[in-house]
Amino acid sequence: MKINRIARIFTALVATGLFLALTFATIGCGNQNSSSGGAIQVKGSDTMVNLAQMWAEDYMKSNPQVNIAVTGGGSGTGITAMINGTTDIADSSREMKQQEKEQVAAKGIEVVENKVALDGIAVVVNKDNKVSELSVDQLADIFSGRITDWRDVGGDPGQIVILSRESNSGTHVFFKEHILNKGQSDSKVEYASSALLLPSSQAIVDEALQNPKGIGYVGLGYVTGDLKALKVKKDAASAGVTPTVASVQDGSYPVSRPLYMYTKADAGQAVQDYLAWIQGPEGQKVVEQLEFVPLTK
Repeated sequence: MKINRIARIFTALVATGLFLALTFATIGCGNQNSSSGGAIQVKGSDTMVNLAQMWAEDYMKSNPQVNIAVTGGGSGTGITAMINGTTDIADSSREMKQQEKEQVAAKGIEVVENKVALDGIAVVVNKDNKVSELSVDQLADIFSGRITDWRDVGGDPGQIVILSRESNSGTHVFFKEHILNKGQSDSKVEYASSALLLPSSQAIVDEALQNPKGIGYVGLGYVTGDLKALKVKKDAASAGVTPTVASVQDGSYPVSRPLYMYTKADAGQAVQDYLAWIQGPEGQKVVEQLEFVPLTK
């Protein structure tokens, strides 16, 4: 009796074990087409933070085994975090600076630059501002402090209030290099000392909405119907071009740039799968939804 009882227990255990093994095997087969699991930290550009958050949310819906955490702080903050090993992906609205490349080299790190979208930088003012377009030269003179009154560019008399991002922002750097310094590497024009340095693109939007004398710059995705985005002229003789997806893609809008995700060359499979999804049709559809510019038309 005792021997038969032990035999029945043993048989049940073998059957249960076989069932569990088959169950786990089935689960494993069901996930063969999914991304590798794991946690991914993303940090950096405030211009990209809404886009990065939407990418993460959409990706995790179809890949629940992946956990993606997104924070902003500016392009410089993200790149520093990647160099220090505290983020997997650094969102950046500018290319890495030479100093950052030297820091990477000093640590023996190999970095990969991944272009993930395009962006137009919109110059924005309060909707009650009479000015509707400015040339690149006029923008350079305004943001460097050489033009200080709106009447000098066709507006109502009054002091121009410059709204700028802080220096750790990739948008701050891009605008300074490509507008204030006209892309000339040997030029050292700086923002006017009177410029209000604001911590985020949304802060510039909020200030421009309530300040009729303000002028600032933000990524295309931050432009709303309550804000006026100025047409920009390449020079005094050119026609003004409105910042839109189409004008950025065709190159007619003068103030545009690529957006990047920087990773280490030895990034894990989960990161590689995520980047491939972002650069593919599904990720680029999100780019369009948020009114940034996809990599291809």
